[in-house]
Amino acid sequence: MKDKIKIFLDSDLLEKYLLGTTSLQESQQVERYIAMYPKVRETFDELQENLEEFAKMHAIKTPEGLKERIFARIQTENRNRFKFFRYAIAASIAAFMFAGASYFFWDQNQNLQQENTMVTNKIKDLEQNMRDQLEDVRNQFIVLNNPQTKKYTVNGNKNAKELKAVAYINPLKKLSYINVSNLPHLPENQCFQMWAEVNGEMVNLGVIKESFGQDKLLALPYAEDAIGYITIEPQGGNVSPTVENIVANIKY
Repeated sequence: MKDKIKIFLDSDLLEKYLLGTTSLQESQQVERYIAMYPKVRETFDELQENLEEFAKMHAIKTPEGLKERIFARIQTENRNRFKFFRYAIAASIAAFMFAGASYFFWDQNQNLQQENTMVTNKIKDLEQNMRDQLEDVRNQFIVLNNPQTKKYTVNGNKNAKELKAVAYINPLKKLSYINVSNLPHLPENQCFQMWAEVNGEMVNLGVIKESFGQDKLLALPYAEDAIGYITIEPQGGNVSPTVENIVANIKY
């Protein structure tokens, strides 16, 4: 029976249930285990509290003024449409007098359609960005709370002794994250940059800023026997790592 409970807890069904991504059958199984086994109930309550704290810490704020800008845009478009239709009716009545006006109104309509397309695309981009951020938060929550996750302490070499980080690797979920808790101060013309060697290819993970924050996790591309690097590069980052400036290695 203990093995059965352990197998259940090692899966991500509790996390998926909390995040509302389980199927009907999975939800019924989770609810049955919560009702039957105190250990599962205790773990569920703990995950629920962790999720609430995690959600508060990583709450995605709506860009300031977005709602007002969208409403203002809608009102402007409504006025433009009304203006367009009014002009179109007038033009149809006086078409034999103002044959050239048809092109003007057609051009106005094209501009309006282009503006509508731009607004729609921006809203879609915003929605996709919010979905991506939510997925990232979900993965972070799973990695930090799953018992299969392994933690690796990362220290800088003699060129960056103050560098401190912790890598979180979950081979079961194939997820990898790193938390850079401390970065040495660099001259203004230099920066720290993260890299990952995956399947023989070097992947640029971007510049690590000193203001990154101790409560922030940076996603790493997962692969068996992958290696991560932190290097010192010119300000703004480099297109390829400077090997002689490697200050930390992360094996995962």
